[in-house]
Amino acid sequence: MSRNTFGICFKVTTFGESHGPALGCVIDGVPAGLPVDAAAIQRELDRRRPGQSEVTTARRESDTAEILSGVFEGVATGTPLAILIRNCDQRSRDYGALAEVFRPGHADYGYFMKYGRRDYRGGGRSSGRETAARVAAGAVARQLLATLGVKITAYALEIAGIRCRSFDREEIERNPLRSPDADAAREQLAAVRAARNSGDSTGGVVECVAEGLPAGWGEPVFDKLDARLAQAMFSLGAVKGVEFGDGFEAARRLGSENNDAMTAGGFLTNHAGGVLGGISTGQPLVFRIAVKPTPSISREQNTVDQSGGSRVIAIAGRHDPCIVPRIVPVVEAMTALVLADLALLQRTAQL
Repeated sequence: MSRNTFGICFKVTTFGESHGPALGCVIDGVPAGLPVDAAAIQRELDRRRPGQSEVTTARRESDTAEILSGVFEGVATGTPLAILIRNCDQRSRDYGALAEVFRPGHADYGYFMKYGRRDYRGGGRSSGRETAARVAAGAVARQLLATLGVKITAYALEIAGIRCRSFDREEIERNPLRSPDADAAREQLAAVRAARNSGDSTGGVVECVAEGLPAGWGEPVFDKLDARLAQAMFSLGAVKGVEFGDGFEAARRLGSENNDAMTAGGFLTNHAGGVLGGISTGQPLVFRIAVKPTPSISREQNTVDQSGGSRVIAIAGRHDPCIVPRIVPVVEAMTALVLADLALLQRTAQL
């Protein structure tokens, strides 16, 4: 059994492959009467789309969102909301030499062992292109959250080992890396260029902050706020680590140092990242993800083919030398999907 659906009340199913005719999503649970701004959906897709800068793949896709159902006269009807995104610039011929070869760092081997077959054209369903459908769905979730006063902002905190030393919210969309520190962005860009020019790639760390959450969101045991968010982040193929608040740094502290003391006026610190017992505290929700280097690189690598024979490959085609800038809107979208779902669950908890 294969699961391609995420959520409980705000439920999203994605479909499609990297080199198929189209991909998209079906959202069930959008409250009737919610205004749906198609232009806002397109803006989010434009932030994720390929070909937008020198640090992204040269694949050219408009990623135009076609709303097929669930919206009438700009308002959600309460029925399934379907969005289609057509693929227009596939170059499947780039993958012909990889038809029977497993690419290091990719899902090729795992998919083959699970299903006994795989779509070698860009990885098919395992391709990062699948996230376009998530961004479309997340854009709808963001519109629901906006009515509740919730705002989500993600950005590149670190790229190629170069960490931001300052924070300017307005700077995030000014540079191609989506870094909040202009000086660090210049250093990061130089590192990405150097890796690309040597046939390699880089990874990084994305930080996400959700503001305006009331206290009380999240379910007590298996559907904790942080547990749901961790699942959402790890469902992204490039993510290798997640931490909330001070994260692993908390393991190096005393309890007296790590606890968030409280007064009548509220919490004095936010080491927990806005989550206690899996439930929101009303403070900003803060977490970070570790993003691995893009596995498609043009340097020669050792691998095997489907018959077990040794091979040496260098991956051709169009690939991001650093996936971090384009995963930022995806992180925001998945965060929005989790929070919209938990917001609707909270309504049922207090009926």
